[in-house]
Amino acid sequence: MNAVDIARWQFAIVTVYHYFFVPLTIGLSLVVAGFETAWLRHRNPEMLRLTKFFGKLFTINFALGLVTGIVQEFQFGMNWSDYSRFVGDIFGAPLAIEALLAFFLESTFLGLWIFGWDKLSPRLHAGCMWLVSIGTLLSAYFILAANSWMQNPVGFKYNPTTGRAELTDFVAVLTNKVQLVTFPHTITSAWMVGGAFVMAVGLWHLRKPDVGKNASMYRKATRIGAWFTLVSALGVVATGDFQGKVMTEVQPMKMAAAEALYDSEASNAPFSLFTVGSLDGTQEKFSVKVPGLLSFLATGRFDGPVEGINEIKAAYEKQYGADATSRVFSESYTPTIPLTYWSFRIMIGLGMLGALIAIAVLWTTRRDRIPQHRRWLWVVVAMPLLPLFANSFGWIFTEAGRQPWSVFGVMTTTSGVSPNVSAGEVWTSLLTLTLLYAALAVIEIKLLLRFIAVGAPEFEEPVDPADQDESAPLVFAY
Repeated sequence: MNAVDIARWQFAIVTVYHYFFVPLTIGLSLVVAGFETAWLRHRNPEMLRLTKFFGKLFTINFALGLVTGIVQEFQFGMNWSDYSRFVGDIFGAPLAIEALLAFFLESTFLGLWIFGWDKLSPRLHAGCMWLVSIGTLLSAYFILAANSWMQNPVGFKYNPTTGRAELTDFVAVLTNKVQLVTFPHTITSAWMVGGAFVMAVGLWHLRKPDVGKNASMYRKATRIGAWFTLVSALGVVATGDFQGKVMTEVQPMKMAAAEALYDSEASNAPFSLFTVGSLDGTQEKFSVKVPGLLSFLATGRFDGPVEGINEIKAAYEKQYGADATSRVFSESYTPTIPLTYWSFRIMIGLGMLGALIAIAVLWTTRRDRIPQHRRWLWVVVAMPLLPLFANSFGWIFTEAGRQPWSVFGVMTTTSGVSPNVSAGEVWTSLLTLTLLYAALAVIEIKLLLRFIAVGAPEFEEPVDPADQDESAPLVFAY
């Protein structure tokens, strides 16, 4: 393996690992804000207990997500210096705004929320968590704006003298058509993860023999999480449909690779649910197909035409002789077919399975019922992982399907790697970060399991901030 291959593996490992924390942070922040708002409106002690319980789990996940995200920026300078130099003028603005506005909003008001239980008024305290949730959305928007520019570069011009892309229209970058469909799809996917996590934790406690007087509270958490998961899943389906059509418009090769469709279909292009054949999809022995579904996903019509890999590749070979940095283009225009084909189906399959389990949980817990069969233990374990892995495979498909471009139609992945970094140096950083992240994973899981096992704290009537000594130091709530 050369330095490019190793650098790509490192970026994939670090990015996928970091993204395990992101959707849970986005989803849990909204759930916790909702719990606390419900407490303010109805003064139900169970809502306050759930607020503090899931707020603690949110804080753990937020801290680990912050640590793992920092490495992302160092990778650009270490392994992808040519890429960083090329896109720096474009990425500088949205990423700076994300750090200075969105992340500071999250961290500042999360700190106020943690330390301000007896210092802030109840409404102001709940408002802090709503601002944290808004901050997570803003962070996602600006980061996705940068990624969407890689998928569909707009609002820039190429300077051949400096060899860099230069920003000409910041609004065009923020309102990129890819961005406008990617953002809602990503957020609803994240909300699905948060709902599934709450549902699984609530169900685990609900099934405990000693649940006793807490059964009502954990049943509410289970059903709220299930409803949140199901509604978010519907949003994922709707936004994913829009995203697929925009993707076909700007990156037809990605849609063709998702189906391993080599020859164009004039109409009624089928979508295979499962295929047995060669890895690259050129030879098919057995498959289960839905007629016209690929046409609908790509064009919105069951009789719509879909371009195949061979035709798109021929068009690209005619259009691109060299990339924007004037380096000789010698890579294949076709992404890795097995990876795009199966990641696309695993993404859809895991997401649909998560939604079906949410429906099953709602049905089983109706009318104060408590599911007792041992199979529900598998639901507790699997439910948070299904939408989480669906998110990860969705991003794998998005990034792998864009290859061989780092910036579609403008710069290849090979052109972006650091020219003076050796394979041995990248191997060293890859192994170091993988081991470090493995240790952090153990810490994250142990902390979550430890505090999940403890359960929601007993109810304590909040102290009126007016009765507190203003000179008293802030106290960590947990």
